[in-house]
Amino acid sequence: MAAKGNNLRSLIFEVDDDGKASLSVLDQLLLPHETKFVPIENVEGAWDAIRSMRIRGAPLIAIVAVLGLAVDLTSNGTTIRDLAGLANSFSATREYIYDKMAYLTTSRPTAVNLSNAMVELRDIVEKMSPEAPVTREIVGAIVDHGRHMLARDVSDNVAIGRHGADDLLSRHDRPDGVRLVTICNTGSLATAGWGTALGVARELHRRGRLESIACLETRPYNQGSRLTAYEIREEGMNGTLICDSMAAFYMRRRGADACVVGADRVCANGDTANKVGTYALAIIAREMGVEFFVASPFTTLDVDLSCGDDIEIEERPPGEMLESACAPKDMPCWNPGFDVTPAEYITGIITERGVLKKSSDGTFDVIGFVREHSS
Repeated sequence: MAAKGNNLRSLIFEVDDDGKASLSVLDQLLLPHETKFVPIENVEGAWDAIRSMRIRGAPLIAIVAVLGLAVDLTSNGTTIRDLAGLANSFSATREYIYDKMAYLTTSRPTAVNLSNAMVELRDIVEKMSPEAPVTREIVGAIVDHGRHMLARDVSDNVAIGRHGADDLLSRHDRPDGVRLVTICNTGSLATAGWGTALGVARELHRRGRLESIACLETRPYNQGSRLTAYEIREEGMNGTLICDSMAAFYMRRRGADACVVGADRVCANGDTANKVGTYALAIIAREMGVEFFVASPFTTLDVDLSCGDDIEIEERPPGEMLESACAPKDMPCWNPGFDVTPAEYITGIITERGVLKKSSDGTFDVIGFVREHSS
């Protein structure tokens, strides 16, 4: 791993000797001009950090939700002790926790990682014995799971980077390395570390096989110009920032081998939801003969949704667009946070368990891939 990449921290999570958890997240709204970690003291604070986009990125949203719950439960000792004193202490505590989990799930609807994390956590709690000491066992299990998610995310991201780099190098044996284009932010700042799509670029760079990477500005919230450009500079990659509308001309004039983007949800047919602007980039890539890859955790594969039309697309407040565009304050606007790229535009889907490629008929068998690689 490159040392600089490891120093890009999206959060700080600690548990003291008394079992009390603490969490601080990097306020990404202040980047790249100010680096500030803000404390998350309860579930409401975690919800606000996710909703306001102080933190963003599908993997990180899920992690902060679980860690925020861990902080809330270890800090809110009075409530837990009160519940423990009830005759139905286990069920009362469990329902108290489930209410908080349901609340967290409402923060942002499009990314499947958040709802998956809550389902995973609920399964852990459901399997616990009602005879267990309420505070120590239930709360301790949630804290432990939060730690596990942190370690797993970094490990998964490193594997995504490795699989992606291997596949791209097998396709593009250029003397100077691979030329990439990406949109939004999918690096250390969107995850617990290393990154997904940007993690592929980071692995190529580590091997000395990344010729260049262009990052789109990613209007209207500018995650590319504020965050990805920041990571590229910190990492020492040969990077270029372009406006979203420049992608076609950039590929024509400077060339590109592949686009690598992240995902908030991948449907059973391969349709993929990602930051708005991804669909347009995929269409441009097709026209230019540039391969288009999605890089995301295995948990992003949602076989319960048949196609992209079934994905709930989050709409952000109009002010986010109006302010960044210097537009009239009363101008009506439409501000979806995501769009859906049809599977026909996607070359492959890179996960920590391998690269999902199209069948001979040109379609993705996401269900079969999930069945084959599920542990």
